[in-house]
Amino acid sequence: MSLKSGAVLFKAGDPGNGCYAIIEGSMKVSVVSLDGSEQLLAVLGQGSLVGEIALLDGSERSATVTALKPSQLAFISKAAFYRYADENPAVYRHMLQIVATRLRRSNDALAARSFLPLNGRVAQTLLQLSETFGKKVDSNKILVHYKISQAEIANMAGGARENVSRVLNVWKREGVISRLSGYYCLEKPEVLRAAAEL
Repeated sequence: MSLKSGAVLFKAGDPGNGCYAIIEGSMKVSVVSLDGSEQLLAVLGQGSLVGEIALLDGSERSATVTALKPSQLAFISKAAFYRYADENPAVYRHMLQIVATRLRRSNDALAARSFLPLNGRVAQTLLQLSETFGKKVDSNKILVHYKISQAEIANMAGGARENVSRVLNVWKREGVISRLSGYYCLEKPEVLRAAAEL
């Protein structure tokens, strides 16, 4: 299936009748509070699955997923998934690994919001984005091949955009990060890893 930029794939509370594989494009995963404010949970790219939690536990969708740019997705129905996985048990192990990785990231983000200062949370956000969209430029540098705004980084890191902008500007001056054609480049990822440690 094809989605235009800004199109909603599903909303929190929708029935979970299957999951989607992102073939091309990128999707944001978010939750919206009763007052209408949005919390960005993740940005997922090519090769990622979305909707796997509802597929596994049969519950409603736990978050809203929206296309950030034109995207191509493949739908995997619950019946087709279980039929294939029953014949190929390794699929269950792979799905368990995906869910465990997402749970670990959620736990890390929760701990970061509780214990890390803003620069640590921003570092964690950039490192997580590099796991999904990162391309090694040389032996140490990582280009985050996804154009993300400071407002989106602030949303993911749980800080005000102005404060996040100050953190990013300090790191630019110190050569920790740079911008290349609108993309963030992690020039010294080891500095970010140190900042993100609890």
